[in-house]
Amino acid sequence: MEAIQTYSPIVPLSLTKKRSRCKHFIKEWGKLIVFALLVALLVRLFVYRVNGGSMETTLLTGDFVFVDKISYRFTEPQVGDIIVFEYPLNPSKDFIKRIVARPGQRVEIVDKKLYVDDKLVPDAPGVIHTDPEIIPELFSPRDNFGPFTLPEGQYFVMGDNRDDSQDSRFWGFLERKHIIGKAQIICFSLEPGSFKVRFDRILCTF
Repeated sequence: MEAIQTYSPIVPLSLTKKRSRCKHFIKEWGKLIVFALLVALLVRLFVYRVNGGSMETTLLTGDFVFVDKISYRFTEPQVGDIIVFEYPLNPSKDFIKRIVARPGQRVEIVDKKLYVDDKLVPDAPGVIHTDPEIIPELFSPRDNFGPFTLPEGQYFVMGDNRDDSQDSRFWGFLERKHIIGKAQIICFSLEPGSFKVRFDRILCTF
């Protein structure tokens, strides 16, 4: 009986190297794609683009702001925090404003001046008033409001552009459940309607 001899196909060394390089290429590109998808997911979850002038000059249209959604699970929002929240009249929209009073505090605005618990609150850095006219409370709550004491679980928020902001003066107090997180830093910024980068606002605190 004749012995049956099997032969293994001979793969040229150059072809083996090509296959190895191809596998390495696919592996590296796979890592890059996964990383890019992870970054895109993080940006979608935690970075918000400012659209509107209600927070000028602290935040500008075109700023991309990192929002901490975790810390408020363990601590309560504080006066001075800039927060992102669901607009109570349309929760599908997100707004960004500054907390000026917490639950239980008494809020009053007299001739554009903010009082909390009957004490004058100095304007935070970045707060501006663009209109010198003072509107009577009979016609608008913009410059004269209250006094009101905030119920439990409710906050009073205002835009830093005090004369051009739709905030708690107009649509009421903000319930805790609508707060998404605390704005922490400007990650990136683009001029409105263009791709011109504001380099001086990259990784900028406020």
